[in-house]
Amino acid sequence: MILAERYSGMMDSKLGFIVSVFDIEIDGKGLISRTGETVHKIKFYALAFIPKIHEIISGEIVQVADFGAFVRIGPTDAVLHLSQISSSPSRVDFKSGMIFNPHFKNPLRIGSKIKSRITAATFGKGISMKVGLTCNEETLGPLE
Repeated sequence: MILAERYSGMMDSKLGFIVSVFDIEIDGKGLISRTGETVHKIKFYALAFIPKIHEIISGEIVQVADFGAFVRIGPTDAVLHLSQISSSPSRVDFKSGMIFNPHFKNPLRIGSKIKSRITAATFGKGISMKVGLTCNEETLGPLE
């Protein structure tokens, strides 16, 4: 359990976002440390999410902001800036939580499912990851 708690939710620049740890195998022979704890060799598998630039991904809008929307993609949220929604200008009605664009028949809102392309992915320290999206291509946008 300590292993799962330590690694689940962790961010690593090479591995990505560690979603979960499973199939943990602990070597029964351990060493005793100076503090009296036992130290064991451990083998485990991890499920990780690594956003790749240019990857097409589906997500759900979870928040509308004056600059665009936050889109849940897997275990993290990505930013969809207004300028990246469509080649047509978008307008945010912050009170109703909707983004209007003449290119789409329905406004985008919390719960809207979209298909987008990853344009940026940077990893910070700890659990920090920033992902940028675009729908500014012919086959991308709302899934409804």
